[in-house]
This record gives sequence, C-alpha cells and structure tokens, in this order.
Amino acid sequence: MITIRPSAERGHVKFDWLNTKHTFSFGSYYDPKYTGFGDLLVINEDKIAPGKGFGTHGHQDMEIVTYVIEGELEHKDSIGNGETISRGEVQRMSAGTGIRHSEFNHSSQKEVHLLQIWIVPAQKNLEPSYEQKIFSEEEKKGKLCLLVSPEGENNSLKIHQNVNVWSAILGENEKIGHSLANNDYAWIQLVKGELELNNQTINAGDGVAIKEEDLLTIKSNQEDSEFLLFHFVN
Repeated sequence: MITIRPSAERGHVKFDWLNTKHTFSFGSYYDPKYTGFGDLLVINEDKIAPGKGFGTHGHQDMEIVTYVIEGELEHKDSIGNGETISRGEVQRMSAGTGIRHSEFNHSSQKEVHLLQIWIVPAQKNLEPSYEQKIFSEEEKKGKLCLLVSPEGENNSLKIHQNVNVWSAILGENEKIGHSLANNDYAWIQLVKGELELNNQTINAGDGVAIKEEDLLTIKSNQEDSEFLLFHFVN
C-alpha cells in the first residue's frame, strides 16, 4: 500500500528567520492524520535565513538526523561538539538522557536548507552521543547510498533504532529497485525532482508511506531527482 503525503498539504510556518514545512504534526501545527509514521516522528524541511538559527534548547530520548540540502549549519552541543555541516554531510544526534544544542547559519548572504528528522529510539535513557559524516554526490548517483543504520554498516552513521536510511540521486529515466520483507515499512521523502514509485508520480516535497509492498521500483522523471528512503525492519 502506497499513500502519498502531498507537499502542498504539509504544515507551513514562516517567521522572519525561518521558513519551515512539517510533514508530520509539530509545534503549533497539528494534523490528527499525520502524527508520525511508526517510529518516524518528524520530517521538517527548514530554510534558515542568513545570520539566524535555533538557539540553545534541549532534547531527550530522540534520534535526530539532519540532512543538509544547501548551505552550511553550525552545530554546538552540551557534550562538547562544535561542528559545521554542509551539503553532502549528515548529522546524527542521540539525545538519550538529555542534550542541549544550537544550530546556526553563520552565512551573511545565503540561507541554509535542510531536513530535520526525528526517530523514536528503540531504548530510552541512552548516553547522549553525536556523529557526522560526508557522503559524496558520486556515492548517491544512480544508486542507494546507506547514510544511517543500526550497526553503522558500510561507513554509515549508527542509530539506535532498527532503520536504514538511504539517499539517492537519479538521472532522467534512471531506475532502481528496493526490496521490503513482509512486515517492514518504509517512507520516501523527495528532496527535489520527480519520481515514479511503483507507477505513482511523486513530486518534490512529497512524502510516501509504504506498507505491505514487496518491491519498490523507483524511476526518475527528471535529471538529478534526490530522495531519502527510510526502511524500518520489523
């Protein structure tokens, strides 16, 4: 079963410093039909204005993944990390027993465009931790590149949940497949471009909930269609 979450139906909140679209209920936006999908709780598409950002704030018992689409984001946290994340880099922060952090765009001219993703951990009260890695465009061109996995396979980031997160960039008419076991479920978030998923058209910003499907056939209708695939293994 494939259910498309159209981009235009996402929650939309705009401040002078932040333009954000919420796939699932978040903050002041609430949609009882979209309060998450299994252990996938949040996908926010954020555009942060130059010189602005999220001030220091706290999280607990959440796996937070940041996928930078354009620009650079500076990260600082209460366990001693201070890093800059740019296009091609992915950040994983496990909040565990509690962590405080800030995320800031230090550019004076360019906004930063990113996806912020929250996934419920399989276990509570973990020790807070952080890591980030860069994944080149070449690693994603024409194939699925593993970004996040439970054991950090193939140089991916390690997450405390039974989920594999993949990314791919497909050329026009390029096609790939991905298999799901009986009780697995998946979500696709299209960053840009246009895809056909099992003969259903997906546009930029759309999300897709996937259940009870054995095989996903993903074809790009445009050059450089970029997407994330979340595969939850039961």
